[in-house]
Amino acid sequence: MKKLLIYSALLIFLSSCGNSGNGELTGVKNRKRYYAPDPFGMVYVPMGSYTMGVSDEDMPYAQLNNPKTVTIQAFYMDQTEITNNEYRQFVEWVRDSILREILVTNTNDSIYKNKKEKLKMNSEPVKTAIEEMALPADQRYYGRAEVDTRKLFYGYYFIDLKSASQKDYSTPADPKNAAWANRKQGFENRSVFVRSEVINVFPDTLCWIHDYAYSFNDPSTEKYFWHPAYDNYPVVGVNWKQANAFCIWRTQLKNTSLNGKKGETFISDFRLPTEGEWEWAARGGYDGNPYPWGGPYTRNDKGCFLANFKPMRGDYIADGGATTVIVAHYPANDYGLYDMAGNVAEWTITAFHPSSYNFSWDLNPDYKYNAKDTDDPALKRKVTRGGSWKDVAYFLRVSTRAYEYQDTAKCYIGFRCVQSYLGRQRDDNPSRASKVYR
Repeated sequence: MKKLLIYSALLIFLSSCGNSGNGELTGVKNRKRYYAPDPFGMVYVPMGSYTMGVSDEDMPYAQLNNPKTVTIQAFYMDQTEITNNEYRQFVEWVRDSILREILVTNTNDSIYKNKKEKLKMNSEPVKTAIEEMALPADQRYYGRAEVDTRKLFYGYYFIDLKSASQKDYSTPADPKNAAWANRKQGFENRSVFVRSEVINVFPDTLCWIHDYAYSFNDPSTEKYFWHPAYDNYPVVGVNWKQANAFCIWRTQLKNTSLNGKKGETFISDFRLPTEGEWEWAARGGYDGNPYPWGGPYTRNDKGCFLANFKPMRGDYIADGGATTVIVAHYPANDYGLYDMAGNVAEWTITAFHPSSYNFSWDLNPDYKYNAKDTDDPALKRKVTRGGSWKDVAYFLRVSTRAYEYQDTAKCYIGFRCVQSYLGRQRDDNPSRASKVYR
């Protein structure tokens, strides 16, 4: 009888805990309110509508960017392109992770998996592991034991939401419909939509030479990525897949730091911008302007060029730099974004299709195609925007579309990250919500 009374009392207590709303629909209580802090190094780009595409004459008559009104939701964007030093943090994280994996294998000691555990560089196990990562003795330059960058591989995962959404698995099976089969299999095992990639993360430093064979670019090849003189220059030689891997790594880096902190919630993923987001951000809130600073000219009222590009029939230094220059060297647009025109062109997440403006939706327009290595090269094209130090002024226009292949790296293409804003817009006041439970 005593046990029965205790169980009854416990049941009443538990039921009262789950019924604090007196039978009313109140939602889950004690949920922590979420206030999104501005991510470090990023600026807020508000939601808005604009005319995407050319606002005046289509000079090459390419019909690639016919104007259409689109709406873009709010997001954050890196204030500058990702720099050499920022990308180097990614490379060194991969290097150190591989070093720790070698140490665990060699010593069978799992303590090396703890990244908070500082490595003793003079210890024999660490010296042995470093030697394994270094170039073979017969490939060393002047005997220097440098890291073999061909071993710097990073494995990452992502969810193929497009495949998961293609067909409703509740409909009758169609043997000819591969999309339905994928969805049915995914309903039984979600892992079929989890994709994995393993890529080498080191930039193609030889891009300076193979992009311009008949030019003396050897100093840039030898020094541009690793020398401290170029720390705040935009990273180049990074292909589209490497840029995506950087975004995924950056997300996990931040989420790892938040994991375990009481009340903290994981952030929205870092990613490359869509083509529509990039153009909206580049316009700086102005509809119809040809350049990020407005226009219609590439000089200010003092006659100074406003971006790093190829002016005056090949006088590269007329704008202040022969090739790339330090990020944020030129004035920002009205959103506070630097170098949205010139310096280096920038990867977007969007796949290139000549007619995508005609079939993409007018709300957050985007066109994605996850090209495989075996696909036709035309399917591997990704949109690049903004023009670079080697381009004429036409490619600096906010509406100009260009492309490059996802598995190629160029000495004039870099990237920057965006992060979707969770909610309507930054100045929303939670106390003015339609329902406030007290």
